[in-house]
Amino acid sequence: MRRTRWTTRWATALAAAAITATGLFATAAPASAAPLQPVAKLDVQRYLGQWWQLATVPSFFGIRCAKDTNATYTLIDAKTVGVDNKCTSPTGMIDGVKGRAKVVDPKTNAQLAVRFPGVPNSIDLGDAPNYIVSWVQDGATPDAPYRYAIVGDPTRTSGFLLSRDKVIPNSELRKLRTQIEKVGYNSCTFLVSPTTGGRSDYSPLCTI
Repeated sequence: MRRTRWTTRWATALAAAAITATGLFATAAPASAAPLQPVAKLDVQRYLGQWWQLATVPSFFGIRCAKDTNATYTLIDAKTVGVDNKCTSPTGMIDGVKGRAKVVDPKTNAQLAVRFPGVPNSIDLGDAPNYIVSWVQDGATPDAPYRYAIVGDPTRTSGFLLSRDKVIPNSELRKLRTQIEKVGYNSCTFLVSPTTGGRSDYSPLCTI
């Protein structure tokens, strides 16, 4: 019974945040109509490892995650990356899915086709990219892992703000919101992703 009440509260909070975001869409600047552009050249080695989701455009699959959404990328071969997505579900259990990402743009290495074999409703677009790295921030040194990334699909139906750090200050989150807008997104379409030790709300990113 406790889990049922907790799940209901979580679903209600998410629905309220989505309604709030919908109301903001009408007054916020529209997203760019041009396709999402990849970074000029992605160093795949520096992109590998674990990333934490700080904010995302809500999706059907995302409702499985209540907090601590993260992804770990590993190199399988020169053109293939292993994808291990995990999060804490509304019931408090660890949920996740594994897949593969194929680099379909060798010029930039920043456009990939991600598939999750055996997962119901998983979309297989062949070699069409559905995961585009549109912005990254370098780490402490030029050869260090990237620190932040913004990822989405060509039409910006999906969007992810990723960080190496699980928790960052609001001042840093606001700076990243600016980057999201620079690559053509409406930042009001992104909702904060709760993390243990960090934010626990689902506020539209444009209100942070």
